[in-house]
Amino acid sequence: MAASRTIVVAGAGIGGLTASLALARQGFRVILLEKAERLEEAGAGLQLSPNASRVLIDLGLQTGLAGAVTPEAICLMSAASGGEITRLPLDQTAQSGAPYWVIHRADLQAALREQVQNCSDIELRLGCQFEDVSSHAKGLTVIQRSGATRREELALALIGADGIWSAVRHHLLPDLQPRFSGLIAWRGTLDTTQLPREYTSRRVQLWMGPGAHLVTYPISAGRRINVVAVVPGQWNRPGWSERGDDNEIKTAFVTAGWHAIPRMLIGAVDGWRKWALFTVPGGGQWSEGAVALLGDAAHAMLPFAAQGAAMAIEDAAVLAKCIAGRQNEGAAALSAALHRYEKLRRPRVTQLQRSARQLGRIYHLSGPLALARDLVIKTMGPKRMLSRQDWIYNWQA
Repeated sequence: MAASRTIVVAGAGIGGLTASLALARQGFRVILLEKAERLEEAGAGLQLSPNASRVLIDLGLQTGLAGAVTPEAICLMSAASGGEITRLPLDQTAQSGAPYWVIHRADLQAALREQVQNCSDIELRLGCQFEDVSSHAKGLTVIQRSGATRREELALALIGADGIWSAVRHHLLPDLQPRFSGLIAWRGTLDTTQLPREYTSRRVQLWMGPGAHLVTYPISAGRRINVVAVVPGQWNRPGWSERGDDNEIKTAFVTAGWHAIPRMLIGAVDGWRKWALFTVPGGGQWSEGAVALLGDAAHAMLPFAAQGAAMAIEDAAVLAKCIAGRQNEGAAALSAALHRYEKLRRPRVTQLQRSARQLGRIYHLSGPLALARDLVIKTMGPKRMLSRQDWIYNWQA
């Protein structure tokens, strides 16, 4: 196959699927490798703020996201009192045509996959994983494996969108390893019929408490509630979907003295899954020659700013724009374009990584510091609080 417009993308998660669509729109032929035999849910709910939904709408995804919910507000809640500290209305975020969505990860992945399968310039290869890459005068030779079969592909570029344990990143930076944060995220869902109506409205609730926090919001067209609890712990096995002990997570919140309402939400979850929260240390390169990383492979961050998926989506849009029209300009021009992508993205992502770490500390305050936090939030008011997100939400590729 000629390499004149072929790009190989490793990883068919949200970042890889979005990147494939964005690259195909710019005239590239994309070969999308996914080591799993079939695409399945990894994780549960996602928050897609306007900076991410804007990209997805531009790619034609709006009509395919039937399960997305547009929440009316983000409510900051006190784990001690069970009351609302403040409510941040989200109606203003939709005025530019880019709403704030909450959605089941599987619904977003299904919509992206359908779009990919309907695109003649994208070939999705399931059960096929990246193994190695070498550069030469004609571009790259990407080696992939499917079972016992190895296959070589001539390509212009290789994009590593293969997650926090990225094989492409290991090729570029073999000594750079993800770091365990000391925190564990527990996730689960429950049917809205299990709760009184006042707990099933279209809102994101962020419960802040001593040493832990809880996030809830509707997904699946409002039929289910997504629940994520973040607590400290030593368990640090890689993976996204380890079965969790229901009693363990319930006990953690009882022992910490949380109010009865959030404990009720935790107790109503059908079954818990847990994953250890890892990050990728900053400072590592994202590109080398015609090979580049995006999403968690480049900059996995803590989820406290609700921007992990959004950053992968943004990466995909910027990368595609940076290399648009570079098909026939040679290896040096393509390498420079990928370096420019990294240069454009790194400051914003670094700031968000820092913001997520800071938010995690704020969410988990206790005693007098928690009281001071709540007072500051109330004093600032909803408008000023929400305006602090403008630099995130108003971004455009």
